[in-house]
Amino acid sequence: MKRFAVLALAGLLGTAAFAANKPVTVSLKDGMGKDVGTAKITDGPGGKGVRIALNLKGLPPGDHAVHVHAVAKCEAPAFTTAGGHFNPGTKKHGLENPEGHHAGDMPNFTVKANGTAKLNVMNSDVTLADGPNSLFTNGGTALMIHEKADDLKTDPTGNAGNRIACGTITR
Repeated sequence: MKRFAVLALAGLLGTAAFAANKPVTVSLKDGMGKDVGTAKITDGPGGKGVRIALNLKGLPPGDHAVHVHAVAKCEAPAFTTAGGHFNPGTKKHGLENPEGHHAGDMPNFTVKANGTAKLNVMNSDVTLADGPNSLFTNGGTALMIHEKADDLKTDPTGNAGNRIACGTITR
């Protein structure tokens, strides 16, 4: 009986080690202020990183970059107030960069001919928890969609072109 109690307690402690953070829903707008969709951000599997569920509309068809930017400001039309890519580790840009990549760098995605995209993106370099890689650092960050695909290596932006949609990530 004593062994069962110890195993049960160990099991409870194991499940208590990860307490999920509250999901965040981000509203994305284009440079004209038009709604182009949402991103629901939740903890990644086992609390590692985040999962971003994008449901987008009204975007130009083709390949686009999506990044986390350092400042929770999305002032249209150019969204430059969002600052550069979220980069608490002071790395170089690009998922294929041998020197490491920005925490805000993520894979490209494709918008269909009808202007929609629905996808899930994992980012293991950021978190909803507290700490330097938190999406809530310094008051929050921004989720940015660019006009072109990221080349995944050119520093500092990946030649992804203009910023075409933005949403703030805040508590």
